[in-house]
Amino acid sequence: MRIEMTIEPDQIRHEIEALLADMPAPHAPDADVDVIAARLEQANDLLVRALESVEHGQAGGGAAASTHRG
Repeated sequence: MRIEMTIEPDQIRHEIEALLADMPAPHAPDADVDVIAARLEQANDLLVRALESVEHGQAGGGAAASTHRG
């Protein structure tokens, strides 16, 4: 099952902020590199999915717009 991805910038910002909110500072003595890497990977995946959603949306819209220009 594929989850519908939002392309709303505010929603994406909110989701990224939530992922990174309690991430320890990399230079903190108790920082776990694996935890930091996992959070950054999740944030990256979210951004990639959002970009793919925009590209798929523009691909459909762009083709329709170009056929109407005549």
